[in-house]
Amino acid sequence: MSKVKDICEKELTPIIEKMGYELLEVSYQKLADGMNLIFTIDADAPITIEDCEKVTKAIDPILDELNPTDDKPYILSVSSPGIDSPIKTERDFKRNLGKEVEITLFKKLDGEKKFVGTLESFSQTQVTILQKDKPLTINRELIAHIVPVIKF
Repeated sequence: MSKVKDICEKELTPIIEKMGYELLEVSYQKLADGMNLIFTIDADAPITIEDCEKVTKAIDPILDELNPTDDKPYILSVSSPGIDSPIKTERDFKRNLGKEVEITLFKKLDGEKKFVGTLESFSQTQVTILQKDKPLTINRELIAHIVPVIKF
């Protein structure tokens, strides 16, 4: 199954990027309705259904030519990562600077495993959040995941 993912990422990333989107992930997996080839895209502006349709129309004929599944049927889906997707890449961190985030650790630090604060800065090794105007710097190796805080 990684062959399908590898072919799709290699051949379609440049096309999707030329359209102004970032290809975050390709997955090829069995779901209730059969095999699904799922492309997760992102951009500086929020992804709309129209964006997903535009990318689908652009990559569908190319996928037909590439035939990454060796003629096995699949359902093609293009989607956004969602507003609550984990913060992983440098681009994710940059986009969330100044916003409220929740950090969950692998093990307790000062008796706590979860911290909420405003993302102040980040590096390859550390993340700093502001909690009640006090900075808290956490080594990234201790962090299980970071997600934006969603307020309705």
